[in-house]
Amino acid sequence: MNSQLSFEDVIAERGELIYSHVGESMYPLIRDDRDLLVIKAVSSRLKRLDIPLYKRYDGRYILHRIIKVNEHDYVIRGDNCSDNEYGITDAQIIGVLTAIVRGGTTRSVYSLRDRIYAHLWCDTPIFKWAFHTLRKIYGHILGFVRRLRSRDRAE
Repeated sequence: MNSQLSFEDVIAERGELIYSHVGESMYPLIRDDRDLLVIKAVSSRLKRLDIPLYKRYDGRYILHRIIKVNEHDYVIRGDNCSDNEYGITDAQIIGVLTAIVRGGTTRSVYSLRDRIYAHLWCDTPIFKWAFHTLRKIYGHILGFVRRLRSRDRAE
């Protein structure tokens, strides 16, 4: 017998789920698998910019942000993704992200800081583009510096 509880079972039993997420689809909000995510049971219809944990029809669990609320479903996209996912229904939603624990500090995703981030990230494409461009430039500079250092050590 399998003693592993599903995410749905844990939320139904305890009212919340705390777990670490795998993947980069919600970067930079969720940085890596060291972040602990607090998922609470859903008590009402979700709103734009909420971050639901939902189960796709193929059985995979996904944590992405609501971009648009339609009458019967949602349009959802990861912060680090460019493609929307359409037709996600309330029946697929297991819970909603309420907080992130990073380095022992718990931060609400409904804080003013995170709400501003969500609006900038989702409503201002230039902000997202600038972040990724600067990150890419930083990576190139860092790689160049590492190559210089390794060349200097070899000489």
